[in-house]
Amino acid sequence: MPAVTVDDVLALPRIGAPDPARTDLRPVRQISTAPHALEGEGFPVRRAFAGVSLADLDPFVHMDQMGEVEYAPGEPRGTPWHPHRGFETATYMIDGTFEHQDSIGGGGLITNGATQWMTAGAGILHIERPPEELVASGGLFHGIQLWVNLPKRDKWVPPRYQGIEPSTATLLSSPDGGALLRVIAGDVGGHKGPGVTYTPITLVHVTLSPGARLELPWPRRLNALVYVLAGHGVAGRDLQPARSGQLVVFGGGDAFVVAADTTQDSSTDSLELLVLGGEPIREPVAAYGPFVMNTREELAQAFEDFHAGRLGSIPAEHIGA
Repeated sequence: MPAVTVDDVLALPRIGAPDPARTDLRPVRQISTAPHALEGEGFPVRRAFAGVSLADLDPFVHMDQMGEVEYAPGEPRGTPWHPHRGFETATYMIDGTFEHQDSIGGGGLITNGATQWMTAGAGILHIERPPEELVASGGLFHGIQLWVNLPKRDKWVPPRYQGIEPSTATLLSSPDGGALLRVIAGDVGGHKGPGVTYTPITLVHVTLSPGARLELPWPRRLNALVYVLAGHGVAGRDLQPARSGQLVVFGGGDAFVVAADTTQDSSTDSLELLVLGGEPIREPVAAYGPFVMNTREELAQAFEDFHAGRLGSIPAEHIGA
């Protein structure tokens, strides 16, 4: 980790430093620790949003840290074909390879810094699993899957797929070069990432060098969440400790601060963060299994439509055939 690096961070465009006299730094509202679980065919995950209210997460619904795990030959696992409706999924691969295929013809390899953005919308079937060569050889596997809610007006849009290659991510530096930012979607200080989303969000992977501090301008209309992928440091204007596997939920303000401890542990030489922000939808959420709707009646309809084959069909030639 991480998959996308640069030789000279200072050669990148730099984000502007907030004016200390005019900046309202966000406080930390909550720090939670993600529990371990198994997903799909049995691959290990950490449930990043466990214990956090949907009101604080809105418009985000669910996030898994997949791995980080070193698989032996024959061990890599994925998910079987399954449906979705009513939201978008973003799968960001930090290390390793996943194959994606769906019922509208989207898909391909997601590897080493790539992101696949799938809008389920009115309904889709898809599958994600490691390719056969990785199953045979084993190897490192580490990624993130994020679910982003859609507002009621967009829950019935046609499904679509975006493949976001590592080379298209917007790379930025902090003013002093202590942080490398990879903007996957949204806007950071006027620099836009390649992801196209229905719900206004920002998604950034940040690497902080030991001892580095980052004050990041952040629009007030967006919430602010930071998940620690690896390492340890502090967050918020009150500098609360945060470590690997923890989610930091910030309160209101127009910027937030994170900093890496001077000494990291043996598993990493930097502080790795996934930074999320979204414009809250503020609508009722009815979520169960693979569907995120507004009412229980819509959930029941989604299950009925799936069993009736109205969410798409598995292609005749497909992954795992």
